[in-house]
Amino acid sequence: MEPVKTEKLSVPGATLYYEVRGSGPVLLLICGGIYDAEGFAGLADELAAERTVVTFDRRGNSRSVLTGRPAELSVSEQADDAYRLLGAVGVTADEPADVFGNSSGAVIALELAARNPGMLRTVVAHEPPVFELLADFDHWRTVLGQVADAYREGGAGPAMGVFGGAMGMHGEGDGGTPPSPEFGARMQANLEVFVAREIAPVGAYVPDLEGLRSGTVRIVPAVGAASTGEPPNRAGLELAARLGTTAEVFPGGHGGFGDAAPFAARLREILEA
Repeated sequence: MEPVKTEKLSVPGATLYYEVRGSGPVLLLICGGIYDAEGFAGLADELAAERTVVTFDRRGNSRSVLTGRPAELSVSEQADDAYRLLGAVGVTADEPADVFGNSSGAVIALELAARNPGMLRTVVAHEPPVFELLADFDHWRTVLGQVADAYREGGAGPAMGVFGGAMGMHGEGDGGTPPSPEFGARMQANLEVFVAREIAPVGAYVPDLEGLRSGTVRIVPAVGAASTGEPPNRAGLELAARLGTTAEVFPGGHGGFGDAAPFAARLREILEA
């Protein structure tokens, strides 16, 4: 296992906690939902023998504390965080980075590619919940409104009940090392942030399809082999179709990176193609 270097980076409105493993070309892993850097620890360890792997807690989550007034966590603001983090670890236009994002992290990665293409070589967007691209986008707008109503009336628990019921995801194929008690506690705390400040902006996000199609960054939509038919999987397939490409298939489901070795092998194969 590669040694882990922990750092903090001050950005507008927050202080980001991040971890660095290995050496070589930079690979930034952007987690989604209520996850933080520890959720990608196994995947980072698998890839750190050949790359500098950077993981982080997104603003307002876990160890990345907000320094300003709590507000909605916009996709553009989080993409700017990722951009500043790349700069902090030495990424330049002459030595661009690769990025892997999962779920809402994939949405952030797409926005990063649209806003700062000169810093990037390849972006792998694994099951991004870009519901605005789906034929049933009106349904998802209704769901987001119901989630907001449930949160106002009863808090994060009832809101997640509405959201989880609409998503209908089973998580099959997401094995790996069980999380630490500390990680579990942080994820529970992040639930409030996710429901109150992130679901709405991520769910309403529309990627810059023309910019991504014509840009210099290689965009690789990806889906899980075990999540066929689930909303983020359908969104990943639709993103690929809109970009004129084919979605790459990874082992496992929406959180398939938890079974790190086979997932890392697939990611390595794609990045080296």
